[in-house]
Amino acid sequence: MKHSTTPQTRRGRGPARRVGRTLALVLPVLLVLSGTLAVTRVNWTGSPSGSVLTASDAIADAKGAAPVHRAPQDVLRDQLLAELQDRNPGVVLTHLQEAVNGRPSLAGHCYSIARALGRAAARMYGPVRAQSYARPVCDTSFATGVAAPQN
Repeated sequence: MKHSTTPQTRRGRGPARRVGRTLALVLPVLLVLSGTLAVTRVNWTGSPSGSVLTASDAIADAKGAAPVHRAPQDVLRDQLLAELQDRNPGVVLTHLQEAVNGRPSLAGHCYSIARALGRAAARMYGPVRAQSYARPVCDTSFATGVAAPQN
């Protein structure tokens, strides 16, 4: 019993089908990778400066050895502590708040960064003057750092 009136020939799959399958497998991978790379270069801080905090920020150690990868919160803390040398703690705390607002993933580290800024400000200005710069950034962690015993 024959079910079809058209003769059927069994041929190998053509090159168009192979190319289509290859593209169906490779194209999504390429799109995900290119999108991931594009997102890592976006300036999420909202400031027009050219410096972008990324997880791949690297610094060379004092001996000039291979670069060491640092976490974004460590890079931010070091930048703000360096900025504290040139500016008053109020300005630095404002920059901390802007960084946390622009990059919410840093919010979990805000307490430790603000406390470190408070300790540094207390060493530079003394506890009374440093306390006058306190802002409600990261709750009261800056004030806690100012009041912490100095080592």
